[in-house]
Amino acid sequence: MGTRSDKTEPSGARTRVVMVTGMSGAGKSTALKILEDFGYEAVDNIPLPLLANLLEGARAPGAAPRDGALAADVDIRTRDFTAERFIAELRPLLARDDLDVRLLYLNCDDEVLARRYTETRRRHPLAEDRPLMDGIHLERELIARLRDRADTAIDTTRLSPTELRRLLAGYFRLEGGPALSLSLVSFAYRRGLPREADLVFDVRFLANPHYERKLRPLDGRDRDVGAFVANDSAFPGFFDSLERMVLALLPRYEREGKTYLTIAVGCTGGRHRTVFVVERLAAALGAADRVVVVRHRDIGSEIT
Repeated sequence: MGTRSDKTEPSGARTRVVMVTGMSGAGKSTALKILEDFGYEAVDNIPLPLLANLLEGARAPGAAPRDGALAADVDIRTRDFTAERFIAELRPLLARDDLDVRLLYLNCDDEVLARRYTETRRRHPLAEDRPLMDGIHLERELIARLRDRADTAIDTTRLSPTELRRLLAGYFRLEGGPALSLSLVSFAYRRGLPREADLVFDVRFLANPHYERKLRPLDGRDRDVGAFVANDSAFPGFFDSLERMVLALLPRYEREGKTYLTIAVGCTGGRHRTVFVVERLAAALGAADRVVVVRHRDIGSEIT
């Protein structure tokens, strides 16, 4: 998953608007429901000509930003939809001083999209008269421009609804919401980088417990594995530098308006070294009064 945004947090005088788009089956309906839980008024599949009308008088003068916050889904199901027309309808809204408009694009791997449609027995909007995968490929081609224009792009291929909620809470919280949300992820390099990662650290230089017969079936949360990794002469200096750097960066991210940060730590198999470092870093951040969510993505994987 990638997330990029050059916008800073809006002032209290602007109405927050999140336009949700992306691939069918990537979780747009789920995202819309989550945003509704956050206090947004949610509108699904709105006709493009009604976009501007919907935002007229969205919030009474003097009301809190939360009172007029709006989330709307616009995608290929929408009447007369094209990426070019959507961008054209969005352009004047982006220019308005009273609105803070964000475009959220949800993406997912083709194979996972196909599996989701197969498991739910739903029909893809563009696969009425063609194979499912052809419909997915056609949709990706039709909306490609929206991915490039998005303020935030989230890949849901490996995300659970709970993890998606945490990401959306970080990027689209309303006034009065939590401060910078931190997520630590351990992973195996052989299974690929976490797409949601903002910062990535490689700990494959540390001694590998996999080669110790008694430690191999354990993971980085076990005391013996932790002692083995911590005993590596390179570990103390590395971890001290990592902790100091992360703690120094967090206030700067907050000053820039960032509301969610994912730090990923990887090793070969995602079971021993990375898990230990993530748990140790989570403890250090917790001691500094930071709220941290920990996810061990590949802890069940085996070395081959």
